[in-house]
Parts: sequence; structure tokens; C-alpha cells
Amino acid sequence: MNLELIFENNKKWVADKLKVDDNYFENLSKGQSPEILYIGCSDSRVTAEEITGAHPGDIFVYRNIANMVSNIDLGSQSVLEYAVVHLKVKQIIVVGHYFCGGVMAAMQSADLGILNPYLRNIRDVYRLHKEELNAITDETARYKRLVELNVQEQCINVLKTACVQRAFNSGQLDIHGWVFDIQSGKLIDLDMNMNEKMKDIMEIYHLD
Repeated sequence: MNLELIFENNKKWVADKLKVDDNYFENLSKGQSPEILYIGCSDSRVTAEEITGAHPGDIFVYRNIANMVSNIDLGSQSVLEYAVVHLKVKQIIVVGHYFCGGVMAAMQSADLGILNPYLRNIRDVYRLHKEELNAITDETARYKRLVELNVQEQCINVLKTACVQRAFNSGQLDIHGWVFDIQSGKLIDLDMNMNEKMKDIMEIYHLD
């Protein structure tokens, strides 16, 4: 994409917003109070605002390769802390997508250099669900299922953090796992029962 075109698009966007509301950007500059934290993939085809129809200020967004929530990643942990404690979001949504390059790479036996320790987290998801995944003979179906299971495990990783446990147990926060189907453009709710997930992990991961 031509960089000059980006600036032209920006000018048009500014003009379009000001046609509707003269104070749009002045109001936008006063602060944010989003109710949703969106944790998604960095894939250029899967933009949070585009697929959800959100506008600036609607959602707080964190994206990385394969929508991971790692306990040793200061980026994701800082985002969770800021979103839950300071922004006081009411919903956390982990959104994976089919045809995810990170998940696909994790399914292959290949040395990918500095990506190896990162992709190991996804391979750990495969190990946890090896019996189910190995029983799927169709490779594409197995890959799509790993995408779904990875979303599920990242939702559980969200639950492992102290600030999330406090907000969740007090009824101030809900957690959801979704998958974006690139081929159809549709969002799929994995319909996870997070109360049951919380019960399952509390014996080991209880922090609050």
C-alpha cells in the first residue's frame, strides 16, 4: 500500500468525521472508556475494528502472533492489568482465526529460529489436546480445531491472572472465546463456560 495514499485516506477520514460532528476529535481526545478488551492476532487480514464494526474508543485492542496470552509476556500482562484495573473493561474477548499462520507454523516440524520459543506455547496446546487432535484425520479440520483449542487455552491463561480473577469473581467481568472465519467473514462464538473453567483451574492457579 502506497504510504502517500495512507495520508490521503487520513485526510478524507478526518473530513468525513468532521462533517458529522465538528467536535469529534476534541471529544475523542478527552479520554477513553472502552467496555471491551479485544485480544487478537496480528494477521493483516484480521483487524479488530473492521470485523466488529467498532469505532475509535469502543474497544481496547491487543494483538500479537496467534492471539497468545503468555504469563511471561510483559506486553499481554500489562495490557490485562491496565484494561481490567484502570479502564475497568466489562468484557475480555480472545479472538483467533482460521488460516492463522502462527498456528500452522506450530503444527510443522521446522526450526524457525527466534520464533521457536514463541510457537512452543501453541505446541503446548497441541500436547494438552493431543488425543483429540490426532484422532482428526483431515489435516485442515485438525488445524482448525487447534485454532479453536488455542483460543480456549488463551482464555484460561487470561483467568490465571490475579486482576482478572478478582474482577471475574466479583461479577464485574466476563470472558469470551471467538474465532473469525476468514472464508465466510463470520465471527464464531465458541460458547465457553468460563465459570466451569474457573472452577477447574482454581486449585492450582488461585491467586486472590
